[in-house]
Amino acid sequence: MGKVTGFLEIKRKKWPTRPVTERLHDWREVYLPYPEPDLKSQAARCMDCGIPFCHQGCPLGNLIPDWNDLVYRDHWHEAIQRLHATNNFPEFTGRLCPAPCEGSCVLGINDDAVHIKAVEVSIVERAFAEGWIGTQGPAVRTGKKVAVVGSGPAGLAAAEQLNRAGHWVTVFERSDRIGGLLRYGIPEFKMEKKFLDRRLRLMEKDGVVFQPNAAIGTSMPAADLQAEFDAIVLACGAGAPRDLPVPGRELAGIHFAMEYLTLQNRRCEGDTIADEDFITARGKRVVIIGGGDTGADCLGTVHRQGALSVHQFELLPRPPDQRAADNPWPQWPNILRVSSAHEEGGDRVYAVSTQRFTGDAGRVTQLHAVKVEMVREGGRLDFKPLAGTEFTLDVDLVLLAMGFLGPERPGPIATFGLALTDRGNVVRDRNWMTSVPGVFTCGDMQRGQSLIVWAIAEGRSCARGVDLCLMGKSDLPAPLP
Repeated sequence: MGKVTGFLEIKRKKWPTRPVTERLHDWREVYLPYPEPDLKSQAARCMDCGIPFCHQGCPLGNLIPDWNDLVYRDHWHEAIQRLHATNNFPEFTGRLCPAPCEGSCVLGINDDAVHIKAVEVSIVERAFAEGWIGTQGPAVRTGKKVAVVGSGPAGLAAAEQLNRAGHWVTVFERSDRIGGLLRYGIPEFKMEKKFLDRRLRLMEKDGVVFQPNAAIGTSMPAADLQAEFDAIVLACGAGAPRDLPVPGRELAGIHFAMEYLTLQNRRCEGDTIADEDFITARGKRVVIIGGGDTGADCLGTVHRQGALSVHQFELLPRPPDQRAADNPWPQWPNILRVSSAHEEGGDRVYAVSTQRFTGDAGRVTQLHAVKVEMVREGGRLDFKPLAGTEFTLDVDLVLLAMGFLGPERPGPIATFGLALTDRGNVVRDRNWMTSVPGVFTCGDMQRGQSLIVWAIAEGRSCARGVDLCLMGKSDLPAPLP
């Protein structure tokens, strides 16, 4: 695959980005198109490794060495065919996935991994530019009707696969626009929504019907849905945020990350939001609690809104720059990661726990925290405060980006009376059916908070389960059991 000696001659090259001084003044994407000669050189690093562990790292089972080789050899049309064979939306994953495939790349044993994401998104954008991606509607319709509830990556993947199998598919979304977290959770600077809209237009031309402003259980009773459709797929995500129950949490100026990100995404869509309803960091001292991807999304948004200062808190200690001895390849490398938002500024504070908030006239003005030590006692991880390390920060805006606890309890879970696992996720069997006959589930709703590649893979697998149930057989691929 690629050039036989490519990895010996060519080093990994950083994805080109727009200058920080430029991108902080708009909401356009940070990353620039990868120059084709450089991209082909990066694809040439794929090292004919014999057993491609990148497959093990990718939940979709993407044929990564295949399309790396095809790009290196300038066979772009065949590359997009290989890419679409396993992934419905490479333009999304190529921008948003944290690339577990790169963490499993064999070259990563003693060198920098192949730049898989850059190759992936370049293939699909080249394909769109050349007109190679068009409608793929089914030749024959089965007459069966399927409702997909939720229009995030899992729901969209399930909808596209079921439509290709010949079923009539309607996607219901409670928000006013289709896309779920792709629309309102992901900042514009990570993925401009024109790429989402481009794919949605293709799906509509293929016959998928989108119905926004449809909240199952309120505006649309579950019984009506069950009466009208032969099968229902629930892909409602894991939107219940993790809270921080400390004194002062009730003060104004403390918000969940998704509440904050959604409002800015709505403004980027052109919605008019009154200043009193909008959450802005302009001229404010900001603290983001949570060091993951959502925290980084908040960080980039805070920068563009013009914050006075920003600190990002992480409970865990600072990760090492290289793999630790207890984190060998091909495990996901737990190392320090610097996103584009971190390159833009802000202070990252590790091993710190927020103890309480205090305020004035009902608004938060100070955050009180302490440094902590991570300890493991009896196999259980704990964080112990270090005496004498207490500190206080003046703050005007606090954003809670500490992850999600699972699917929201109101709505479809209560409406359909679904059984839940001990962790609060929706129960499903090997065919992706819930405890209610004819009602299926996929994505974060049954898995818990996870990655976009897992969501798409589960949407594809769930679609096969639905097709088997409706038709007794299925030609749809099944990447996951």
